[in-house]
Amino acid sequence: MSHTVTFRGPRNRTVVSCTALVVALGAGVTACGSGGHPLSAKPYDAAAQISFNAPAGDGRRADPDKPLEITAEDSDGRITDVTAKDAAGRYVAGELSADGGRWHSTSPLAAGARYTVRVSTEDEDGAPGRKVLSFDTSTPTTKKRLNVKFGPDTGKYGVGQPVTAELSTPVKDKAARAVVERALKVDSQPAAEGAWHWVDDRTLHYRPKEYWPAHATIRAYSNLSGIKVAERLWGGRAKPLKLTTGDRVEAVTDAAAHSMTVYKNGEVINEIPVTTGKPGFDTRNGVKVVLGKEYFVRMRGTSIGIAEGSADSYDLPVYYATRVTWSGEYVHAAPWSAGSQGSANVSHGCTGMSMGNAEWFFDTVRPGDIVKVVNSYGDTMDPFGNGFGDWNLTWKKWRNGSALVGGTPEGPPPEARAKLRPESV
Repeated sequence: MSHTVTFRGPRNRTVVSCTALVVALGAGVTACGSGGHPLSAKPYDAAAQISFNAPAGDGRRADPDKPLEITAEDSDGRITDVTAKDAAGRYVAGELSADGGRWHSTSPLAAGARYTVRVSTEDEDGAPGRKVLSFDTSTPTTKKRLNVKFGPDTGKYGVGQPVTAELSTPVKDKAARAVVERALKVDSQPAAEGAWHWVDDRTLHYRPKEYWPAHATIRAYSNLSGIKVAERLWGGRAKPLKLTTGDRVEAVTDAAAHSMTVYKNGEVINEIPVTTGKPGFDTRNGVKVVLGKEYFVRMRGTSIGIAEGSADSYDLPVYYATRVTWSGEYVHAAPWSAGSQGSANVSHGCTGMSMGNAEWFFDTVRPGDIVKVVNSYGDTMDPFGNGFGDWNLTWKKWRNGSALVGGTPEGPPPEARAKLRPESV
C-alpha cells in the first residue's frame, strides 16, 4: 500500500516532494504529526499522508533497538535534510545517501522517549517541502541500568584536575564502551580539546590535551539515559557536574638541586629549599595532582613496611601536609631535616621543607594544582591507581585509551588500587 506526500502550493499546482516517506522503526509508531512548508517567503498549504510499517493508532511503540529510516520512494523526488531529536534535546546522528533517496540513523535511539523528526524534501523541479513526524519508543523490560557518577565534587580546582566517571556496572565490550563514551560529554569555557580514557571496566578519566585553562568553567553531563549499551543493559541517569578552575599553579621540584619553584600563571612566585627521598626511598618523578590538604598527619614507618625499631623507623607528627598520592606521598613541614633542606635528600619519599614554607605552600595550593618532580632517581608516577598521574601519558597514548579512537587498555581493578594511608616523611 503506497501513500503520497503532496504539498499544495501557489497557483493550485501540486508538488510531489517524494511519493512516500516511509519511517522504518521495527514495531512502529504511535502517532505522526502533519504539516510542512518550503523554504520560501510564502509557505505552501501542505497536506500529506505518511505511511508507517504499523497501522496508525494501534498503540504499539517504536523499538529503540531498530534504526530510524526515512525513504523517498519516488525517483523524481529526494530528501535534502533530516533532523531528529527527543524531548530532552538529544539529536540522533544519521546519514543521507548521495542521491537523497534514504536517510538512516547511525546513533541509538533512547527507550521510553518521544522523538520529533523534521524531513526536508525537494521535487524534480527543485521545489522544496517539509514534513514533521513524531513517534514514541518503547520502554525496555529489563531492570538493569548503567548509572554514572561524575567526579570530583562540584567546586573550584587547579588546572590539572581530571574529570572522572564511575560506572555502576562493568563495561568490557569495545562497541558498548563506544556507546557509553559518545554519551558522556565534557564542555569547557574557554574551550579545550580533550578526550576520555578508559582506566578500567568501570572508570573513565577525561583530561584536555594540555592543562585546563585558568579560570575556566567545566561541565560534565550524560546523554546515556534510555540508550541501549549492551544486551539487557540500558543507560540510567547521571547528575551533571560543574567545576571551575583557579589560577594555573605549578610546583616543580628539582630533586637534584634540592629546590622547589612555584609558578602562578607562568610567573615564579616562590623558590623553596627542599629535601626529597633518599636512596632506596626516592621520590617519584613526573606530574602529580594535589589530592587534598591535611593540617596534621601522624606518619609511621610501619605503614610502608619499615620494621619498628630499625634504623629507618619513624613515628612523627607532621603538619601542613599536602597529599599528592593515595599511598601517602606529601609535601609537608619537616623541621627535623632543616639542615638538609636545599642541600641533600634525606626523606622517605615525601618533599620536606621548613614549617613556614610548608604553611605557605599549604595555603597557596588547592586540589587539582600541579606538583611535578624532576631529576629524582625514583620511578615515574603511575598514570592511574595512586592519584592523578594522568598527565604522565602523552596525548597520543591518552587518546589510544578511548574506545572511539584506539584500544581499551585495562588499568588496575578498583580493589587493587592503593589505599589511603600515610607513607613517608
